[in-house]
Amino acid sequence: MALFVNQLTHIDVSLWCAERGLVGCSWQVDALLEGELGEDGMLFDFGEVKPWIKRTLDSGLDHTLLVPTQAPGINVTECAEGLCVRTTSPYSMEVRGPAEAFSLLPWKAITLEQVAEHLSAELTEQRPANVDCVTLTLSDEVIEGAAYGYTHGLKRHLGNCQRIAHGHRSRLAIWQSGERQLALEKRWASCLDNRYLLEQADIAAQDNEVLTCRYQAAQGDFMISLPTSRCAVLPSPTTVENIALWLARSITNESGQATRVQAFEGINKGAFAEASP
Repeated sequence: MALFVNQLTHIDVSLWCAERGLVGCSWQVDALLEGELGEDGMLFDFGEVKPWIKRTLDSGLDHTLLVPTQAPGINVTECAEGLCVRTTSPYSMEVRGPAEAFSLLPWKAITLEQVAEHLSAELTEQRPANVDCVTLTLSDEVIEGAAYGYTHGLKRHLGNCQRIAHGHRSRLAIWQSGERQLALEKRWASCLDNRYLLEQADIAAQDNEVLTCRYQAAQGDFMISLPTSRCAVLPSPTTVENIALWLARSITNESGQATRVQAFEGINKGAFAEASP
């Protein structure tokens, strides 16, 4: 007997890629549970499936930086903040923070299939008595239009969003004069793709080559240093509301036209913002 729950939840992370650098990801999670029916005629109560799996994901891999420790140019050491991750390829980066902000995976690269297998094994170890196996399937949201992946951290957030290197893959929609502006959407999404978004106030040091962001949050001290060219600096915290407003104002200032922006934070949630000349 098998029980399935499609679109059970989603995972928002950033991962390190030896070819692309920091990549913001949002993955949809489908679950399949296999086993024997209990005396109540159920394999596992539907009402318990989602909270159990979501609780496991939230307390583990979700909202962390996924680090393939066997990838070229990766170095992980302990530091005063907890862990320090340094990279060399495709660019130099250093991230420091509490150990809980990182998922260290003994792989050469991060793939959806490996992450799904890893999480499936973890859940299977914790399975209820009459469940034999748990299989998760991870997938990217199907987006026909413009989309971009970004990495950020929110120091004022009380939850795991305060971690300095977690990310999202998001849709982007832009309107001017009541019409969708597909060319603008494509250009701005391309500009922001695989970028680190940060608040101006969190810059600890910056020159033409390297930018360092540092802050203290409820979970501990955080720092990230990476090429200035890989960063986008906002005047306010990088919440989805402020990202939408920053984009609307930037596009309006550039074009001289009133602009409406719909920005997403991962899958199925986001904010609208408008700006006028």
